[in-house]
Amino acid sequence: MSTTRPRPPSWWTTAGEVTAGVEAVRLAASAPRLARLPRGDGSPVVLVPGLAATDASMTPLRTFLRRHGHDARPAGLGRMVADVDGLTPRLLDLIESIRDETGRPEVNLVGWSLGGVISRAAARRRRSWIGRIVTFGTPVLGGPGSTAMASRFSAEQLRFIDAVVEQRNRIDVEVPITAIWSRRDGIVAGEACIDHRSPDVENIEVRSTHLGMGIDPDVWAIVARRLAAGAPTTRGRSSSSRR
Repeated sequence: MSTTRPRPPSWWTTAGEVTAGVEAVRLAASAPRLARLPRGDGSPVVLVPGLAATDASMTPLRTFLRRHGHDARPAGLGRMVADVDGLTPRLLDLIESIRDETGRPEVNLVGWSLGGVISRAAARRRRSWIGRIVTFGTPVLGGPGSTAMASRFSAEQLRFIDAVVEQRNRIDVEVPITAIWSRRDGIVAGEACIDHRSPDVENIEVRSTHLGMGIDPDVWAIVARRLAAGAPTTRGRSSSSRR
């Protein structure tokens, strides 16, 4: 099924990424609210960072989740490169080792941008190993053609990548997914992050920039609630959140 590629973020939206640091102020102000969030039961969760980032970018969220009763771990993939086919087996190797270590049959995944793409790819290959996926700023459609980096690619390259993404999306992700997106995302078009296909998905809008999502208190609250609940989502459901 052919799908129209969402347009990249506008120049003005991308320029707004310079305000990402504001989320740190909001995070500090939200500390009492975040402290009241439900706790996890020790289930393992792997946090997978975005393009060109390392596990350090997910350290604040990972630390928060550990303090709230989750066995939160880094992905250990080094500095992330745009190699979904190469990184997915490495993530699956980690998941397998965690399953063997903990005796738990399922591992949850939290992916930021490219990290969400790789998390979804892992679930396609080993769906029985994955309990739940939460993504933020993760393109479901369009690949780099729906990002601020689109101009770095030729039209021919974008058409080729679109075909690869479309082929990948023909295999459903059959685990519960929460896809967090934002109209203020200046790196990946918000529309590209909305999942209209997966059979068990909810799409939740926040007001964060792309670079600010890792320290956005609303993103943290959604992640913590979904990981603690472990309950099925509603197919195709969309909502917005200030939580």
